[in-house]
Amino acid sequence: MKLITKEIEAKLLKNIGNAEQDKPYLKLFNPCGSGTWLITEYDKEDRVLFGLCDLGLGFPELGYVALQELESLKLPFGLTIERDAWFEPNKTLAEYAVEANKIGRIEA
Repeated sequence: MKLITKEIEAKLLKNIGNAEQDKPYLKLFNPCGSGTWLITEYDKEDRVLFGLCDLGLGFPELGYVALQELESLKLPFGLTIERDAWFEPNKTLAEYAVEANKIGRIEA
């Protein structure tokens, strides 16, 4: 599965870096366990994503992740990091971050 569609890419490229207003239009996850990323921005030139990152350690945080790194992860049974094709954001990234820090994980 392609992690970023052209439609999602266009939305991410329009976001201006304001987590108070931006919605995460991309949700990525590890189908074999913990690992969730809610992404609001995409630097197409450097292939770097910005958003709320949760590696399943109980401390979700805002930060950057290289798209190449996510694409290269090899998981058990030949699986890879997946895009949640049905995800529709109903909060801003800041609201997701506040909630995730209270409960220790992303719920989206």
